[in-house]
Amino acid sequence: MRAKAIPKSYGNAMELRHLRYFVAVAEEGVLTSAAEKRLHVAQPSLSRQLRDLEREVGTPLFIRSARGMELTPAGKAFLEPARIALKEAGEAVAAARRAAKPGKHRFSVAFLAGQEVDWLPHVTQALQKDLYGIDFQMLSMFSPDVGDAIQSGEVDLGFCRIEPRPDVTYEVIAQEPIVAILPSDHPLAEEDEIDPKGFELHPFIGYSDTPHVLREIVANYFRDCGISVTPEHLLDNAATGLTLVASTRSVTLLPRYVEPLLPWSVVCRPLKGKAPVIDLAVGYRKDNPSPVLKRFLGDIERLIASGPAGRRLYSQPR
Repeated sequence: MRAKAIPKSYGNAMELRHLRYFVAVAEEGVLTSAAEKRLHVAQPSLSRQLRDLEREVGTPLFIRSARGMELTPAGKAFLEPARIALKEAGEAVAAARRAAKPGKHRFSVAFLAGQEVDWLPHVTQALQKDLYGIDFQMLSMFSPDVGDAIQSGEVDLGFCRIEPRPDVTYEVIAQEPIVAILPSDHPLAEEDEIDPKGFELHPFIGYSDTPHVLREIVANYFRDCGISVTPEHLLDNAATGLTLVASTRSVTLLPRYVEPLLPWSVVCRPLKGKAPVIDLAVGYRKDNPSPVLKRFLGDIERLIASGPAGRRLYSQPR
């Protein structure tokens, strides 16, 4: 039997974001994990939103303990209707957008900002037989936002990091090496390869909650190298990272796809030894009935074999 949607009697103050937060915490079981990995919000803010929701519902939904967040009987009863409400809200938005542009099937693709240069040519080539018959849309976003857009149905296809979402499937299409980014006249720029231990001696630019996949990869890399680095600044994306490197004369680590975007005052150097890599994936929903998506996925092996458009010629060590 299908669960019923949440009744209006729960009150008018409840918003979809409350349901999204509740479901994320229920599925993760840990408040910190839900805040950082799923929702990308501050933990105090998430706790406050959950308390507001419980006040609106009129009963506790979670048991808070040292082991994490466990659902109360009321919370267990609330979970499935909350999921249904979120799904139906996404479907309502998608239906309204389709109705606003009748006559053509919409196909929307979102890219992690900067990756459209490498991968959009492959997308248009794979869809060349469909392009004149569809309303093709392209968006550029932060990676977590791409994951959210796929989950909600706002986009049909996304090129991003692997952002865990309940209904999103990912296929890795490329692995990018992580490289050192530093001012062109920085002392470390004299080296053909950068020893990671050198980062302990110079100001380092770390990462905010937004590029959380990169942040975790770099943290694991530093731990494996046995070094400790305290960031003096934080970047949200590659563009702000390059600006911070140039303006603060600090160093950072970024995926190698940024190399063609470097200004004259910033250079890229490979890391000494085994460098970490970061996955780039295409994400989609398996329940998406789009025939255009189906045709694209049928050609994904060619996409993987082709790699970034133009096979970028990266600079060689000096």
